[in-house]
Amino acid sequence: MKGDRVEIVVDAGDTTRTYEVVASRAGRRVETAVRRGVVEVSEVTRSGSVVRTARFMATRVLALVEQPVPREDASEHPLRDDPES
Repeated sequence: MKGDRVEIVVDAGDTTRTYEVVASRAGRRVETAVRRGVVEVSEVTRSGSVVRTARFMATRVLALVEQPVPREDASEHPLRDDPES
């Protein structure tokens, strides 16, 4: 969903660097995967096609923060039967 984003903090030797992958258009999402010592963060379309991928060595990743866009869902806002509210 547009606005989904993942922040990656990487050890760059004497300092740290922060990278950000953001779902840039409506219908896209950001997915993360850890495979064979590599962290992959990809922007993916509705059909599953990868638009772009960022790859980092897992031993260098200090933090991986996923920040999804809050989704409006009827289950999150139950109807109130209280007439006083």
